[in-house]
Amino acid sequence: KLVDEFCRINEIEADRELVFRALCHSSFTNELAQNGERLLESNERMEFLGDAVLELSLARTLFGNYSLSEGDMSKVRAMVGSEKVLSYVARSMRIGEYIFLGKGERQSGGSERDSILADAFEAVLAAIFLTGGLDISVEFVQSKLSEYIEKAVGGDLILDYKTSLQELTQARFSSRPVYETILDEGPPQDKWFKVGVFLEGRIVGEGEGRTKKAAEQLAAKHALETLNESVNGAGAEQ
Repeated sequence: KLVDEFCRINEIEADRELVFRALCHSSFTNELAQNGERLLESNERMEFLGDAVLELSLARTLFGNYSLSEGDMSKVRAMVGSEKVLSYVARSMRIGEYIFLGKGERQSGGSERDSILADAFEAVLAAIFLTGGLDISVEFVQSKLSEYIEKAVGGDLILDYKTSLQELTQARFSSRPVYETILDEGPPQDKWFKVGVFLEGRIVGEGEGRTKKAAEQLAAKHALETLNESVNGAGAEQ
């Protein structure tokens, strides 16, 4: 049922058994092992395949849609296929809610760990590839990553919003952003945070997440959007 729900909300047409395997982290399959033998295969092999499918899908997209040099295509592919970007996409797909983790891994925040989320995204892509082939995989990659591809091609892709916000506020206002936790609720293994980012006492962005770090990054992202909109709006009025 969980796998069906995950596929439904993400409009994924793929073999459910393959998607289930793609969502099985090694910590989960290790816990189920008996006498040292795994009863289930983890998503590690599928992540390996998905990584290759992702590279080819991005290469095909860039080659077919942009007049970029080989070097520029390589740079864009590396940026868009980075762990940070894939973890953002995985969060938008709610992979952290559906991935099967061992108890210890989940309690230590594994469902929000960038590396686990990025690997699971690649494993899900492998499931799509094994079910429907390359064309369907390319379509899926484009549907999930087109925003990041466009930003990377235009030189506007930011992977660390907190650093970018600090650089902007120091240059424009000679001031540093301050992060404050607005909400901290839930048991230790299922925390939820809401963070506000303030500039000179005024809130300029909010973000939520299962870790304070993730919430701060989202708050910084929204603050950057707010500050850039205010500048663009002021420029348009002149």
